[in-house]
Amino acid sequence: MGRWGFIATALFCFTLNTPAAEATEAPQKNLPLNFVNDIEPILTKAGCNSGGCHAKAGTGQRGFRLSLLGFEPQEDYEYIVKEGKGRRVFPAAPEQSLLVLKAANIVPHGGGKKLDPASHEYATLVRWIREGMAYGRPEDAKLASIAVEPAVLSMKAKTTQQLKVTARFTDGSTRDVTSLSLYEANDKSMAETTEEGLVTTQDIPGNVAVMVRYAGQVSVFSVTIPLGAPVEALPPAKNFVDEHVFANLKRIGIPPSPVADDATFLRRVSLDIAGRLPTLEEVQAFQTSQAPDKRDQAIESLLSSPDYADYFANKWTALLKNKRDDAADITANFAFHAWMRDSLLANRPYDDIVRQILAATGTIVSNPPVAWYKRVKEPHLQQEDVAQLFLGVRMQCAQCHHHPFERWSQQDYYSLSAFFSQVGRKPTAIAGEDLIFHKRGTAQLENKKSRTPVKPAALGGPILDIAPDDDPRLQLADWMGAKDNPFFATALVNRYWKHFFKRGLIEPEDDIRDSNPATNPALLSDLAKHFVESGFDLKEVVRVITRSQTYQLSTMPNDHNAVDRQNFSHFYPKRMQAEVLLDAINQVTGAQSDFADLPPGTRAISLPDNSYNRASPFLKVFGRPEGASVCECERVQSSSLAQSLHLMNAADVKAKLAVGNGRADRLSKAEKSVPDRIRELYQAALSREPTAEEIRLSETHLLKPRPDAQDKPLPAAQALKQGYEDLIWALVNTKEFLYNH
Repeated sequence: MGRWGFIATALFCFTLNTPAAEATEAPQKNLPLNFVNDIEPILTKAGCNSGGCHAKAGTGQRGFRLSLLGFEPQEDYEYIVKEGKGRRVFPAAPEQSLLVLKAANIVPHGGGKKLDPASHEYATLVRWIREGMAYGRPEDAKLASIAVEPAVLSMKAKTTQQLKVTARFTDGSTRDVTSLSLYEANDKSMAETTEEGLVTTQDIPGNVAVMVRYAGQVSVFSVTIPLGAPVEALPPAKNFVDEHVFANLKRIGIPPSPVADDATFLRRVSLDIAGRLPTLEEVQAFQTSQAPDKRDQAIESLLSSPDYADYFANKWTALLKNKRDDAADITANFAFHAWMRDSLLANRPYDDIVRQILAATGTIVSNPPVAWYKRVKEPHLQQEDVAQLFLGVRMQCAQCHHHPFERWSQQDYYSLSAFFSQVGRKPTAIAGEDLIFHKRGTAQLENKKSRTPVKPAALGGPILDIAPDDDPRLQLADWMGAKDNPFFATALVNRYWKHFFKRGLIEPEDDIRDSNPATNPALLSDLAKHFVESGFDLKEVVRVITRSQTYQLSTMPNDHNAVDRQNFSHFYPKRMQAEVLLDAINQVTGAQSDFADLPPGTRAISLPDNSYNRASPFLKVFGRPEGASVCECERVQSSSLAQSLHLMNAADVKAKLAVGNGRADRLSKAEKSVPDRIRELYQAALSREPTAEEIRLSETHLLKPRPDAQDKPLPAAQALKQGYEDLIWALVNTKEFLYNH
């Protein structure tokens, strides 16, 4: 192998990926090669600068480090050319450079052969080394954008489409970079991609996006996969939500399910708005009402109830990390929860709620929103939480490197964090409590990498010079609440859409970016616009969603739409949340759960913080969040064996069934007929009338004799009570009870 091969075997690993079959044209021979334009894309396509290889955080791979996805080409150039004692590149004999030997597997390494010596990429790499490894001249053209062709296309299931990617440079020139681009579908169950840009659709209808990335630029190929079934009978649209959803269903060819019956609607909307089952009285009144707008009336009644405020305060305080770490937190947690609940009950505008939190000053007792700063203390953590929760932008990875799927850089990260750089705190006479205030001074934060101070700037906005006496958080709140803010309203309506429909128009709900488009962009845009025009009215968002026919569709699929998972052709059942399920069991059984420091009978959805999870095995096993994250994913919504066993056998559930003066006890003593008692139980648990067969089976079970532990017949009253306990137990273990459908 010679001297260089011998040396190379002892040096660092370096890998390059096999180029696409349809290679890009080689750079023009009369122009000098440019590291940024010609070499860095080869490294990125190969995966050399991926997080699992030489861009591994901190150390790289075996001493050789590169920036993630090539976002810092100047650093990469120095790593390749100036480190390793010059052994990585050898212009006197380019083919003997370690960079080439390792890539082509001439010198064996763990990555195997990653570069074919016959490829244009190999020739380009060798030529660049031979020319002296130039970084590039200041006057060289720079990459301006990329475009993918086609950009939008309707494709049948199980078909393919080859993409073409064109890079445009500042001098007006273009280059085919198809083979050097990276491709990734945002839903791999709907579409798959190859390294060469060949897209293959799967058999799930709907909309899917393929992200195309080249040299720090991102473009998107949007695909519609039609089902192609006839869409003839559509419910009459009640608002713009229906217009957008039904238009999409017609375009894709997915007929919607019919509108759900009254009993299903009332149960669904009560669980989704108030976090509880409808009461027996509500069920009976709704069934007998002949008002043509009784569904709208039910929505308004729920929105004006304290239950709405309790339920959504439970949602928001968990996301805002209202968690208890020690006994000193109890005052802050109770105060913050009460403030959020009161704000929702009074329907305070959303932008005002957010402003009160972000710009909070004073003590918790005098100004409860200050409690958020008790939980989130560092500027970078404050920025990350605000961006993810209120803007739907995940900024965490930009702290160390350029966001791999977005345009946000480290500079953007620290510019947004700088809004929180002047938050001051000092202890008060109350243990564990701080006074939050604005420190006079220049708002800026040091970029940990460049070691330079960075002034505040909103995402995509200019650098701001904020006077030392002005609180920069107020300017952040002004920008967030501006009517033309592209993130604020969109993030909220997408989050609320997911609350009611199980999945967001953008999924995950807090990952809004150009490379992860909405499944129905026009609908998302109009929802955000409507929200802004309403004055950031949270109840109006709930109202416009729940009044729609789309929300009121049946869960039962028809012959065509069972495979639909993103177009809302039918309602997607979702499991009750832990708190809601506990309250529902209490409501059906007539029992109650008691919690420390709270009045007897306090509902689980009214609990102010996470501390009650430790004392309630039920809440723990069913996944009530601990308030440690701003991500909704902390809440467990999947089923488990532990949950099934708890419902069937746990002592606390058994105690609720047998509680004195509970529903089983009262029904066993009621004077009305057994069928009427069964109807009451079904209405209480499932909000509907039982079928004739359900009445027959239930009555047979209730009236059969029951032996005691000595196999002697139980007294009739006791046997009947046990029969009702059995029936309630059976109902609360059904999917119909456990799921909101």
